[in-house]
Amino acid sequence: MIFVFLALALGGMVKGATGAGAPVVAIPVLAAAYDVRFAVTLMVVPNLMTNLVQIWRYRADRLPDRFTLAFALAGGVGVGLGSLALVALSPDVLAITVAVAVVIYILVRFLHPGWALAFPIARRLAAPAGLTAGILQGATGISAPVAITFLNAMRLARPQFIVTISVFFAVMAAIQVPVLARLGLMTGEMFLYGLLALVPLAGAMPLGNALARFMSARTFDRIVLLLLAATAAKLVIDVLL
Repeated sequence: MIFVFLALALGGMVKGATGAGAPVVAIPVLAAAYDVRFAVTLMVVPNLMTNLVQIWRYRADRLPDRFTLAFALAGGVGVGLGSLALVALSPDVLAITVAVAVVIYILVRFLHPGWALAFPIARRLAAPAGLTAGILQGATGISAPVAITFLNAMRLARPQFIVTISVFFAVMAAIQVPVLARLGLMTGEMFLYGLLALVPLAGAMPLGNALARFMSARTFDRIVLLLLAATAAKLVIDVLL
């Protein structure tokens, strides 16, 4: 329980600093202590609440609504499909495919540091990227390899990045609650556990946000890339183990 508490607090710090990453830190520990279904279900309520807070805090920096809604609503459809996969299918092939794609993206960024995804192209890719990320979120509890890769490729400023990814995560979490309840995973007891998990996670977010004030745009970009590398490594390790 101590390790779970520390993992949730560390996840809160990362989320406060970057706008994402709490499940990347917390879910591996929760899955090791319990199982993947427990970990994914437990993180839904904290994800919903913390992302609603970040949406409000960074609301003035949001991108055009048409882009954000296409990305987020497609993610909502995907998370419903992925939740079915959580119950019925093995996500190993999907996980490895996504991990390889993330590694290729990171290599491209280091080999061509000036490359960025133009907004007109990103607008056309918003729905497919959101759908793919949503499926991964529903099946594994972690959509960062797709969602963060897509937004990081646009080279958004930190406030724009945070509000966009927060809308995406909040919509998916809102859909996951009734879907997982219908599947018998989100019980009243699990909902209560989620509220309890919110305490260390949300409590550590202000510390991460305070630390982020000292980060340059370059440092923020590098931290996000490291976060992506960690998620890719986690996906591969989960499959191999």
